[in-house]
Amino acid sequence: MINVKKWIGSRKTDHDLMLLLMIGGFYSLSIALSNTFVNVYLWKQSGELIDLGLYNLFIVIFQPLAFIIAGKVSKKIDRVVVLRLGVSFLAAFFLTVLVLKDQAVNYMYLLGAIIGVGYGFYWLAFNVLTFEITEPETRDFFNGFLGILTSLSGMVGPMLAGLIISRLTNTIGYKVIFAVSLMLFTVAVMLSFFFTSRKAHGDYILLKIIQERKRNKNWRLITNAHVFQGLREGTFTFFINVFVYIVTKSEMALGTFSFLNSFVAFFTYIVASRWITKKMRKKAILAGGLMLYFSLFLILFQISYERLLIYAIAIGIAYPILLVPYSSITYDVIGKGWNIAQARIEYIVVREIFLNAGRILSILFFIFTVALTNETKTIPFLLLLIGSGHAFIYLFVKQIRLKESNRPLKQEKRIHRPNLADGEKG
Repeated sequence: MINVKKWIGSRKTDHDLMLLLMIGGFYSLSIALSNTFVNVYLWKQSGELIDLGLYNLFIVIFQPLAFIIAGKVSKKIDRVVVLRLGVSFLAAFFLTVLVLKDQAVNYMYLLGAIIGVGYGFYWLAFNVLTFEITEPETRDFFNGFLGILTSLSGMVGPMLAGLIISRLTNTIGYKVIFAVSLMLFTVAVMLSFFFTSRKAHGDYILLKIIQERKRNKNWRLITNAHVFQGLREGTFTFFINVFVYIVTKSEMALGTFSFLNSFVAFFTYIVASRWITKKMRKKAILAGGLMLYFSLFLILFQISYERLLIYAIAIGIAYPILLVPYSSITYDVIGKGWNIAQARIEYIVVREIFLNAGRILSILFFIFTVALTNETKTIPFLLLLIGSGHAFIYLFVKQIRLKESNRPLKQEKRIHRPNLADGEKG
């Protein structure tokens, strides 16, 4: 406790900072426990990949819609209310899954819409509150501690969930972890009532920020890059986990896969943040994007659990190398944007619109491939196509021109939104 006070002081704002950290921690643990296995749970009920595609399509359609609505609401009412709504929708998702039991597969569209809205409201509010609550002297503590919580949750959650599911018969294990996730989100909702009220103000100028792409070349390039980021994430977010389960027929094996990936990514993030300087950013993005693409050849044409584990290690290394500098460039571009002091929310919303446009396109490719072709033969080639998305990011960011120094990225005062490997939406 002494060390925490040394970092954050003792003012009222720091009370809110600790609350936001706690909610972020509960979110990370809940998602880590359940998100890896939700698609497997639905696939075991349906047995059809096209159903999974449609479920995830509804998520990525409703997520940007929720961002747009949440952004407008954030300019009208207390931002804390928006966060509470997001966490409440996420809690409602797991409550609905538990109530529906074996009938959940018949309500996939509803489930996708609920969790998509939850993601949108939660992340919009969390990003805005992070900007407002943290200050230069507390930002390193917040980003570092939240990163630790997210990484530990990513390692412990899937492993623990895989163990519980594999030890309990039928679908009892799934219901246990969904119930735990519901409990964690319920606690997060209750914690949100202890935030200091934050008055909303300003006009919502979303269309002007979209039109700013015509005038601001850097903003146009980074939003285009986000489309290609989403191109891989849309399908890979759900398919790889299900693919691991199909190959191994074991939830414990899937939990081990996720644990290994998060373990490697945790240490790679530390190294990447320490050693990648501003002048190295674009080369790091190119290297990370190419590593992600070529890692696919480990699993697409010769499949075994051992090769899947090697793939988990490979992307655990590649994603941080790509995402650490890419995230920094994104926030640098936004930070230098027109009217940023009044339009910070709008910039975040527009970024999400373009990111989810790529995700929607990706999942539509997946749905058409599964519906119209022999999926066993064509999916590997589909993954090679959409899996190239991150490699194309470099073609856009290399044209971005920002004032550069050669400081390590860990010295940049930036807001960090945790990224889970292989494009986890949570």
